[in-house]
Amino acid sequence: MVATSDEGNVGGYSVTYEREESYFPVYITAALALIFLTATWITGALYWLVPAAAAAAFTYYNMPLLETGRPTIGANQYGIFIQAFGLIRWRAIERIDLVEIAERAMTVHELQIVLNVPLTSALVADWRKQPWYRRFMRLPWRMNHNNMVRIDIEPFDQPHDAIHRTFLRMWRYYRS
Repeated sequence: MVATSDEGNVGGYSVTYEREESYFPVYITAALALIFLTATWITGALYWLVPAAAAAAFTYYNMPLLETGRPTIGANQYGIFIQAFGLIRWRAIERIDLVEIAERAMTVHELQIVLNVPLTSALVADWRKQPWYRRFMRLPWRMNHNNMVRIDIEPFDQPHDAIHRTFLRMWRYYRS
């Protein structure tokens, strides 16, 4: 089986981050970082560097939310791909669940992909090693000790139930 090793060119069904007003704070904090940095330069007071660094760190961490043209998660004939994680082969997946999690005053949806083999044999392509400049940016996935990949699907451009249905349909088709 030959799978593409390029994270940006995987083909098939893909989902990207949604462009909406909720990511406006990333632009605001970038502007604040520049304002505080300018204040440091003009006044010569170094205490402006602390809020500038905090605003720049927040902007840097959340930068992937602004990449609306880059596929974040999706699926093709080889398996499910996740940005900065890899390509999980279909036969390595035990189940795909959509879970509602109550957090304070809202409900978030999480896609849980349970693997039936160790991660090293489940991945067709491993993209976990990121370039140095992306090392501390937000990741769309988390993995727990139960061999489960968890993906918060709230920020994506398609409804959570449509993403889950499409992944299930493709999983049933390609694993047979």
